Amino acid sequence: MADMQYLDQSDAVRERLDRLKSRDVILRVNKLTKKFSAGKAQVTALDEISFQTHRREFLCIIGPSGCGKSTLIRILAGLETLSDGQVLLDNCPVNGPGRERGMVFQGYTLFPWLTVRKNVMFGLRMNNVSRFDAEKQADEWLYLIGLEKFADYYPHQLSGGMKQRVAIIRALVNKPRILLMDEPFSALDAQTRARMQAYLLEIWKKIDITVIFITHDLDEAIFLADRILVLSAHPGRVQEMIEVPLERPRRAEHFGSAEFAATKARLEALIHPPKGEADEEEAYPSVPLLTDVRDSVE
Repeated sequence: MADMQYLDQSDAVRERLDRLKSRDVILRVNKLTKKFSAGKAQVTALDEISFQTHRREFLCIIGPSGCGKSTLIRILAGLETLSDGQVLLDNCPVNGPGRERGMVFQGYTLFPWLTVRKNVMFGLRMNNVSRFDAEKQADEWLYLIGLEKFADYYPHQLSGGMKQRVAIIRALVNKPRILLMDEPFSALDAQTRARMQAYLLEIWKKIDITVIFITHDLDEAIFLADRILVLSAHPGRVQEMIEVPLERPRRAEHFGSAEFAATKARLEALIHPPKGEADEEEAYPSVPLLTDVRDSVE
């Protein structure tokens, strides 16, 4: 019974998820495969990954270390090429970076020589928005995240959480269809991370954006996501797409709910199966990995 609780949905949750799945599909991933060369051999990082996301969905992707999560999101961003399969955004193939996809990385990627305001303005100016309009939009976004008083500060004068808030709105200011996030809060302390999760949900609630969020933190995935895509390791394959049985808006008390505990138990069972039940490492021959290949897979 406990194993099945994560599948149980209240009427409100079921209705919300039904509405979500009735919306337009923004992104389709069809049998995406990624291989790396390792000497004379090839290593398969991702094997026939297929899923789709809907407009205004919040999708989290999790999996054990080495399952190719970061490689997958870099392919979705157009920063890496796939070996086989297809990625379609609004039914158009993804063949490289584009302004319809915003990306937030794990590290703080702000330009240190620019002020906070000018960091936010950067993408707009690159897309030929006038300085006046770019500054106006930047100030509106800074007000949205409560950093308008820090517009003339430089990144080194900000805390880690403040830097990531600026990175998020810098990715959003060009009004992308999808926001791609690669473990953006993993370097933050627990208290700041919790605040950033709340900030992100508040921003997501206010704008028309689909979020794909990579994380290794199971609690974070459950708290944020509508659905969770679980990948296996070596190579990364889709194990399960889990519909999170929690109502929105998400609140701190959800962490103590039976639905939260059951969902986390299911995720742990998928990512850390009992020894001998699914020993993926023994199923694949030992292949010498180059340092850059390992970095790309992880």
